[in-house]
Amino acid sequence: MTAARVMICDDSVAIRGAIGRMLESDPDVHVVAKVANGQLAVEELKRTKADVIVLDIEMPVMDGMTALPLLLRADPKVRVIMASTLTTRGADIAMRAMRLGAADYVPKPSSIGSVGDSRFQLELLEKVKGLARFGQRPARTGSVASTRPAPVQAPRMLAIGSSTGGPQALFTLVQGLGRQIAVPVVLTQHMPATFTPILAEHIGRLGGMPCAEARDGEVLVNGRIYLAPGDKHLIVEGRAGSFRARLTTDPPENFCRPSVDPMLRSASSVCEGRVLVAMLTGMGQDGLAGTRMVVEAGGCAIAQDEATSVVWGMPGAIARAGLCHAVLPLPAMAGKLREILKAPRA
Repeated sequence: MTAARVMICDDSVAIRGAIGRMLESDPDVHVVAKVANGQLAVEELKRTKADVIVLDIEMPVMDGMTALPLLLRADPKVRVIMASTLTTRGADIAMRAMRLGAADYVPKPSSIGSVGDSRFQLELLEKVKGLARFGQRPARTGSVASTRPAPVQAPRMLAIGSSTGGPQALFTLVQGLGRQIAVPVVLTQHMPATFTPILAEHIGRLGGMPCAEARDGEVLVNGRIYLAPGDKHLIVEGRAGSFRARLTTDPPENFCRPSVDPMLRSASSVCEGRVLVAMLTGMGQDGLAGTRMVVEAGGCAIAQDEATSVVWGMPGAIARAGLCHAVLPLPAMAGKLREILKAPRA
């Protein structure tokens, strides 16, 4: 893969410089342009090829939301990462932007000094390089065969894990699932606490299943999606026919809270293994240990394939471990999940 070509669009010259230095500390990233507003970004994109644009939301002359459709029209292959403040309004704008075609978001640091935070740098580099590879990857279709047989017993719960690139993947998956899923759906997406209620709200607006952040102690109802709140693990308790959500601040697992693994471990235990796992795009291997527990107890796992994943870390980990019933392109996953759940077409 060639170096990721990145344009930075932010009205602060200090932020542009700091992000530029951070990105170019990686030899696989090349900053091709730095501009101060959306109008300049649109003009620059007509002259300069970029794989990824880091686009601020609040800017004079032309803001990020106004610029987004113009950038995608100028180059339909460019991937746009929205730089959003850690506020409810910033989170809502970022989610709206992703539904309008932005590829992902990064929580924008509150100060110039915090731009140098190692976690922010890791997240930004991960997303920039993943999206650049995604754009340069040759198109592939079809599934990757698996030796795992179909589950004998019907699942009692659908459990979804996702991280980098997850919001866009979730929008596609949930729309494909439709409304008529006769089991509860639990979901862990690596995301800050400010963003998870907004993500739940936007998933709920898709016209499929209702979605909300899980509340501690609430009963899990069939055909509804329960999202782990930011900074809390989502645990499943109870027994068949009476599942409940439990939220904990137990230590992070796989450097994450919420983490997919505790959700899967608990779901497997209370469902006696009858869990269907859907693992979407994400960095690292959160969910590997939990999926192994599910599958060894008689459950089933479906993973997003490498060609349609921004980062094939989490789904790749369970695929390489031989835990998958199928490894599928994102657009094909909902149909396979409905088939296993015996649900009608969306």
